[in-house]
Amino acid sequence: MRVLLLICLLAATAAVTANIETYKFDDARKEADYQTLVHELRCLVCQNQNLADSNAELAQDLRRKTYEMVEKGLSKDEVVEYMVARYGDFVLYKPPLQRNTLALWGGPFVIFIIAVVVLIRIIRRRPSSSERLLSEEERQRAEQLLKQQTEEK
Repeated sequence: MRVLLLICLLAATAAVTANIETYKFDDARKEADYQTLVHELRCLVCQNQNLADSNAELAQDLRRKTYEMVEKGLSKDEVVEYMVARYGDFVLYKPPLQRNTLALWGGPFVIFIIAVVVLIRIIRRRPSSSERLLSEEERQRAEQLLKQQTEEK
């Protein structure tokens, strides 16, 4: 039983350490460029994580490709151009303001304006505390109905 437990623990630690990637850079600027790029590029599988945070196989491949291009001496802009040409603007966490990304940039503002308008309309429909909800005649009729109901019990 102990041997089986030991084997399971060793297998689990091997799987955990398999996802750790270390890249050696010959220049501190290249390492800084690489770190900037993997934090600015989106994982296409996870969609809500950047390449640095994702463990998806595609993210690992994209990190490796980014490393290779940075080591060859390509600039950050050239790496981004390559990724955009291959995967489209979606690979960028901050896509450029273009005709095809207007909905992406303007959508949150439109939703916010709609929410404010709806909230204002709801607030205006509610009666204020100074307004009487019932006329004097309606209030007296309601009191009579309540008295009748309590007398019947």
